[in-house]
Amino acid sequence: MYYKRLIDKYLYDWKNDPARKPLILRGARQVGKSSAVRNLALQFKDFVEINFEENPNLNALFATDLNPQRIVADLSIFFGKPIEPGQTLLFLDEIQACPSAISSLRFFYEKMPELHVVAAGSLLEFALETLPSYGVGRVRSLFMYPFSLNEFLEALGEDRLLDAKRAANFERPLSDVLHKKLLDYLKKFMLTGGMPESVASFVRTGKQLDSQRVLDDIYIALRADFTKYKNTVPPARLVEVFESVVQQAGGKFMYTKASPNSNQGQIKEALELLIMAGWVLPVTHTAANGLPLGAAVDQKRRKMLLLDTGVFQRILGLDLAEFLFDPSHALINKGALAEQFWGLEYQKYSSPWSPPALYYWHRESPNANAEVDYVVQEGADLVPIEVKSSGKGSMQSLRQFLKEKNKAFGYRFSLENFSEYGDIKSLPLYAVSNFVDEV
Repeated sequence: MYYKRLIDKYLYDWKNDPARKPLILRGARQVGKSSAVRNLALQFKDFVEINFEENPNLNALFATDLNPQRIVADLSIFFGKPIEPGQTLLFLDEIQACPSAISSLRFFYEKMPELHVVAAGSLLEFALETLPSYGVGRVRSLFMYPFSLNEFLEALGEDRLLDAKRAANFERPLSDVLHKKLLDYLKKFMLTGGMPESVASFVRTGKQLDSQRVLDDIYIALRADFTKYKNTVPPARLVEVFESVVQQAGGKFMYTKASPNSNQGQIKEALELLIMAGWVLPVTHTAANGLPLGAAVDQKRRKMLLLDTGVFQRILGLDLAEFLFDPSHALINKGALAEQFWGLEYQKYSSPWSPPALYYWHRESPNANAEVDYVVQEGADLVPIEVKSSGKGSMQSLRQFLKEKNKAFGYRFSLENFSEYGDIKSLPLYAVSNFVDEV
């Protein structure tokens, strides 16, 4: 069964755009790229799908020349069906396994622009790195992530609750009953994560343990994939660094803690490979003195997010019963799970055409340290974000930032309902999409 995804709208818009370009759907393995394209294919008369990992023999069709008319003619004969511009969706899946197919995309744009062509792949960044050019200005990229909380609620059939969440704001906060219901779903989503197979398992059975077994399978498969990342990096080192990202979550990533048997250069290489594969997202320190935020960053000071909270908590080994049934509704903040969740949600609701970089602010002082979890652009200004794992806690760092940077207000995300505290706007942690829609 296919569950609606945020990416669907962007794929439909691309289909109907008369000035469209061949599309590359990018994202980590198992986030649902192929399923989304097959769902899009329902809008077409015909659909032709090539998986270059399953059918490596088809690489030969792209080996002689990259003339799209010749390629389409050969594919039509091979699959025994017509491939007609405007009527057929041509899907080149796992395209990283055929670099010449990646290079062909620019020629589809130049010589056969009426044909709808979508490519996807899980380790595309590695393949693109080896190509001198794959069609800058002639190909568009669309980035896809695991399920968001909103998609999770939709999959569960909670459309009315989702509509109520979307409509809530500081003037019209949710009732306590709906607020608590959303907090319960928030906890379940954090444990289930957004990987489609895990979500489908939970939706089907309603049992958290079932989704946890799926997450174990996903992590085992992910570790097996490490052998494909780069021949010069031992898979064992990638596992060490990957798990260290989980253990160090919420603080600056320290190379010295990542692998006792590797030097800093080796750890850095492994970390960058995980970032390229889409499984690790960096959050970089910024001085936050103005826009663009990336103009005043310190690349040596970065936090790391794991792509999925479900895999994250599974590696971390959270006590599921304690997490789910704590009557106070407090989130167990081991590994800064709430902070992880916010950064991932912000990415998911932002434009998939150009995903934003993530930044944080930290000030070290002999008298008092201060740290703001995220700093984001809001129109022509920047605003600080503080994430709390409960409904309580001081906002000293946030107010310190407002004072030092002369900003009018900041945001706090916690388990509290919509509320305001003078220069602090407080939103519930489940309302990241409300914030993105507002900014």
